[in-house]
Amino acid sequence: MKKKSSATIYDVAHRVGVSLATVSRVVNGNSNVRDSTKQKVLEAIEELGYHPNAVARGLASKKTTTIGVVMPDVTDVYYSELARGIDDVANMYHYDVLLTNTDEDPVRETMAVNNLASKQVDGIIFMGNDLEREVLNTISSANAPVVLAGSVEGEGRLASVNIDYIEAVKEATEAVLKNGHKRVAIVTGPITHAINGLYRLAGYKKALEANQIEYDDTLLFTTHQDYNAGLQVAQKILAAGATAVVTYDDEVAVGIMNYIRDQGKRIPEDFEIITSNDTKLTIMTRPQVTSIGQPKYDIGAVAMRMLTKLMNNEVLDESQVKLPHTLERRGTTIN
Repeated sequence: MKKKSSATIYDVAHRVGVSLATVSRVVNGNSNVRDSTKQKVLEAIEELGYHPNAVARGLASKKTTTIGVVMPDVTDVYYSELARGIDDVANMYHYDVLLTNTDEDPVRETMAVNNLASKQVDGIIFMGNDLEREVLNTISSANAPVVLAGSVEGEGRLASVNIDYIEAVKEATEAVLKNGHKRVAIVTGPITHAINGLYRLAGYKKALEANQIEYDDTLLFTTHQDYNAGLQVAQKILAAGATAVVTYDDEVAVGIMNYIRDQGKRIPEDFEIITSNDTKLTIMTRPQVTSIGQPKYDIGAVAMRMLTKLMNNEVLDESQVKLPHTLERRGTTIN
């Protein structure tokens, strides 16, 4: 039988000889339908090629079964791994995902949240290195719960899933300090971003203090998150007399490593490198890059599970979740 190109719920009800309410119950998984009737409805849906209209269903239930995900860079391996965890759990709970790319531009982030809210998404997951005041205000005014994944805001007002960035950077910095380095550089994004100024830099300073080394701001460098930025900052790192570096991004780490090797220095004998995201880039290089290990898939998955609870008006057992990190020692450090 030829399928109707735009079958409606009315067509299905007419085919089976039941009410619209009965078809709706079957479509929405309501168990209050006789098995024999349910089977006939499902067969009619298949024969007619009927696809329930999510918007119409959302108007009736005040839910669209859609969530929005705000990403700073859809091509970045770190964020894409978080997104996999989000998407898998969203599918498990029968939510569709709308993905938006912002290039970490506050104006685009604000537009993205507004656009998602206008589409009446049931919830939003936000990823990014900073939440500027205007973005926070937009999130607050959105009529939907929001969970941060791999992102922080200084006051802890929003539910979030992260690792303990302070402790992770402290551990990474101490790892190279224990190898005898006295001048260890740190590379982050803008210090005005909470995740850098309040967390990463704080962890670095704690490591220095614990090892009785005075903080030197000439060893602090900020860059964009890409390979070329690593090449450019590496020259400054060497000029500052550093013999080791802890950086926040894997592409940056690879750029630093390649530049330093091009200067005839050996890694890790002459210079040690630790990065932070532990994406597949860290094992594709030679030598492989030592990194803070993050449970990226789990960060996304847990964030999505928290969002499902908030969308159902459930109380979270814990709103600021910190998942365990590791230090994956590879070829860019001595041990």
